[in-house]
Amino acid sequence: MRRSPGRPPVPLERIVAAALQIVDEEGAEVLSMRTLAQRLGSGTATLYRHFDNRSALVAHVVDRVFGTVEIKGDELAAAGWQEACRTVAQAMFDALGRHRGVAPLLVERIPIGPHAMAVRESCIAALLADGFPPKTAAQAYATLSRYVLGFAIQFRGPGGAAQLDGAEASAVFREADPSRYPATVAVAAWMPVPLEDEFAFGLDLVLDGLGRLRDGD
Repeated sequence: MRRSPGRPPVPLERIVAAALQIVDEEGAEVLSMRTLAQRLGSGTATLYRHFDNRSALVAHVVDRVFGTVEIKGDELAAAGWQEACRTVAQAMFDALGRHRGVAPLLVERIPIGPHAMAVRESCIAALLADGFPPKTAAQAYATLSRYVLGFAIQFRGPGGAAQLDGAEASAVFREADPSRYPATVAVAAWMPVPLEDEFAFGLDLVLDGLGRLRDGD
């Protein structure tokens, strides 16, 4: 296909950065080849020179976020499997927290870009090194990644509706009729549980369960 006059090629890095910016600012559902071309001041033909379709574009956006997952392979290798899994899960959760519109994109396809592969490799290697059978190691990583995604999908923009919903729920719990909801009133001071705290609590339970599975308890 011949390039349109006056429109020089756009570098792949700039395209992916602009796509991620759209997702960060407007949400995953807004990302399309057309909206991206408009953001770049280019034509969709320029994008199709890099990507066959939107799914291919999404794969690059997702992998760019996985590239921001802050883990060190040598430190994971020196840690036990539980600490390694906790570190990887928390790092993925934090990365998705920095890009709160990206989680829905992970629902569309399993991430298999080079950065996602590196994160997966680090975690599974730690599981195998500590005695997990290959099938169980694969299942453990799949469970952890789905757990992270399940929480990350609940993220909303900073200062947005999530905080307002939490405040409203807290008021309802505190003002509930104790004759009808005595258990809820008894724990109202701790409800609703902040998403980050709930994530950490549940992650400990998941890792404890994996440990019991490995040890045959």
